[in-house]
Amino acid sequence: MTDDAPELRASDADRERVTEVLRDALAEGRLDMEEFEERLEATYKARTYGELTPITRDLPASGAGTGGAPAVSMRKEPVPSGSWAGRIVGGEGSSSGAVAIMSGFQRKGRWTMPKRFNCFAFWGGGEIDLREADFADHEVEISCVAIMGGMQIVVPPGVEVVVRGFGIMGGFDHREDGVPAEPGAPRVIVSGFALWGGVGIERKRTRAERARLKEERRQEKLDRRTERHELHEARHEQRERRREEREHRRYGEH
Repeated sequence: MTDDAPELRASDADRERVTEVLRDALAEGRLDMEEFEERLEATYKARTYGELTPITRDLPASGAGTGGAPAVSMRKEPVPSGSWAGRIVGGEGSSSGAVAIMSGFQRKGRWTMPKRFNCFAFWGGGEIDLREADFADHEVEISCVAIMGGMQIVVPPGVEVVVRGFGIMGGFDHREDGVPAEPGAPRVIVSGFALWGGVGIERKRTRAERARLKEERRQEKLDRRTERHELHEARHEQRERRREEREHRRYGEH
């Protein structure tokens, strides 16, 4: 475990595992309703592992009995190998380069990024979108020369970007340089120079992925609303049961 592990961002799956442990603890009588609600609220508010782990530290993991380990692992598991392996296809690539002279070019959608892609823009611009692309190798290079023009490179989340280009009275975007990659993801090297021009690099999801994430968040809100309703009902039933027990003891004494 690294020293900065507690600062790693927790995922929805991590929070759901903690929620399962809390539900089991409530059912087994390890937590009362008030403690359960407090910890559940803290779970939904948690953003890092450091905030999640104390919530279940004194509880056994789901299905683990009394000797279980904490529910949240402090190590991110690798992305399934097929997710990136299926996009590194080998071969020569769909296109080896592009030129824009007082015009523009685009490479986007389903295409294969070659090991090296050379592009040149003079009083023009170009867009290289790798979000839906396959890759000819684990490491590919985009060589950009922009003279009084501009280029935009779009990469998907998880890809490693190494920037080796520079600007001369122009700009070469280094913001995505050094962002950690997902296991098995390709490395994209961006080289070249911009003279009175610019090369921009941004990390962006596809429209379909954004729509899917939006739907997942919507469903998560619905699930939480349902869970709060169920908790309210359970708490009401618990109060009623306690009231009946008090009345039973009171009348039983007479």
